[in-house]
Amino acid sequence: MTSQTASRLQSIDTLRGLVILFMLLDHVRETFYLHMQVSDPMDVGQTEPALFFSRTLAHLCAPVFVFLTGLSAYLYGEKHDGRAGVSSFLFKRGLFLVVLEITLVNFAWTFQLMPSVIYLQVIWAIGLSMLALSLLVWLPRGLLIVLGVVLVAGHNLLDDLHFMPGDWAYIPWSILHDRGWIEVTDSMRLRTSYPLLPWIGVIVLGYVAGTWFGRTGDAPRRQRNLLIAAGAALGGFVLLRLLNSYGEKPWAAGDSAMQTAMSFLNITKYPPSLLFLALTLGIGLLLLVFFERRGQGLLTRPLAVFGAAPMFFYLLHLYVLKLLYLGCVAIWGENQGQYFGFDSVPALWLCSLLLIVALYPPVRWFAQLKARRRDIRWLKYL
Repeated sequence: MTSQTASRLQSIDTLRGLVILFMLLDHVRETFYLHMQVSDPMDVGQTEPALFFSRTLAHLCAPVFVFLTGLSAYLYGEKHDGRAGVSSFLFKRGLFLVVLEITLVNFAWTFQLMPSVIYLQVIWAIGLSMLALSLLVWLPRGLLIVLGVVLVAGHNLLDDLHFMPGDWAYIPWSILHDRGWIEVTDSMRLRTSYPLLPWIGVIVLGYVAGTWFGRTGDAPRRQRNLLIAAGAALGGFVLLRLLNSYGEKPWAAGDSAMQTAMSFLNITKYPPSLLFLALTLGIGLLLLVFFERRGQGLLTRPLAVFGAAPMFFYLLHLYVLKLLYLGCVAIWGENQGQYFGFDSVPALWLCSLLLIVALYPPVRWFAQLKARRRDIRWLKYL
């Protein structure tokens, strides 16, 4: 592998590693800061800046990860029988992720063998997006570009379309665009936390961008394309946000410059608005260029390790956090009303840094195993 090829591919793992560490920080917040829980979108008037911006960092996670999933799918197709190979892989791995979400992932959050609520979150959304992409890869590239842009930029036109429980369209619309509750039995409900429609657009755009990273792509052209796309996304975000008209709830000037900035950046994740995706994907594209130009180094090498085994890290950190929380409650009791938790945002950051150090060795071991044992087929699903 040439140094240019290694830098090109490592930039993907490095960016993926960075955003899953932001995810770790957010999940530490959800575990040890429940007494200071924030809604989504966040209440700018009630949320301290440190907590607001810690949560805002986590906004990068899902869009960047879904985009990189599409990009990686294109690169997989280059190595394995083209579109036929990638379609088959996406279909099987998509089903695997859907099953994983409703089993091991939900159990990690609840530790209930028979939960009353199953949350259909990011792994579910990625799985269904992969299933959709397994069919869409057969479309011409030009049509895929149009479809991706229409889904990302146009889905907010559907914001006023709602269906009531009992309507024939309620369940599919709860999966596609509106967060909702789906009654399965008298004792079990599903919560569609990640409406699917815009995520399909993101994974499609990631797949289309894969051509820039393919064997025939060269670094200057790729980086120029990434910078142009990032500039268009971020420029569109600023322009539309200033117009305060489409793609997001309005922002307003606050009592201070900080509150005004927080209101400006207070964007909707469920489902991800046009401006949410423009901001996060624009930043993600800039980071791809930065990491490729930086190459391997003291910072990027460990990030790439985390990014090389993302699903293993995802499952591992959920179970570690749950066990830590239960252990803390058993030792010290519940000291925040109903919850055990930290008293400050810096404590969340410190806990996250300690967990990053502790989880690095097992993740590195698994990443090396995955790279070394390509004959073990199931490893590629993690």
